[in-house]
Amino acid sequence: MADQLYLSLWFPNFRFEALPAALVGVMQQFAVISGDKRVTAATTYPISFNESPAWQRIYVNDERAQTSDDSLIENAVAEATEQLHDDMTYEFEMRWNLWAPLSDDDFHNRLDSGPDPESARAFGLDTIWKPQPRTVRILGFGPSFDDASYEQNGHIRIDFGLDTPWIVEDLDPEDFDQDAAKHIQQNVEMLLAFTLLVEKHCGISSRLLWTESGEPLAQKLIDRLQRLN
Repeated sequence: MADQLYLSLWFPNFRFEALPAALVGVMQQFAVISGDKRVTAATTYPISFNESPAWQRIYVNDERAQTSDDSLIENAVAEATEQLHDDMTYEFEMRWNLWAPLSDDDFHNRLDSGPDPESARAFGLDTIWKPQPRTVRILGFGPSFDDASYEQNGHIRIDFGLDTPWIVEDLDPEDFDQDAAKHIQQNVEMLLAFTLLVEKHCGISSRLLWTESGEPLAQKLIDRLQRLN
């Protein structure tokens, strides 16, 4: 079953005033891996996630907006945290591309748009893998937000979304070939590379990669491979 994947970060002797700089540092490491220094959305939540957002901005990062610096990491964080409140959480969305098998709809669209019958037949031979954009949320917690939930969540928490890019549980065993194994390994390498960059450059005191169910991602990967072999 698909599971939410998180990375929690704690900083030594952390002061709330340092949260914007810490967020920028973590997001810059993510940009190294994703190749994109722009934020797609920023949201602030008061008191707890049960409350409506106090502020939100959606950034348009198409060709028309490339001349604007508003969505660059440093500027987006500065705008969202202009007024720091210790009972708020500051959330920033960024994207990276992870390998995934094409869905049935994507597959049929590729067939429909194929230049010739030979190409269409070729598409049907194997599962097609393609880099797909996925949203990652980077959250900085105020010390009074949600009854000091930072103690469990970290001063900063990265929400990767569902762990399907690393587990791919809906992939049929007959489709799990060398190509599938290679792309899943590439996804794992991106996740590990980001984690190691944060550990090396962000001055954290501890980190925890965890799933909502509590099952370690490494164990899920091992179990997945054992079922397919």
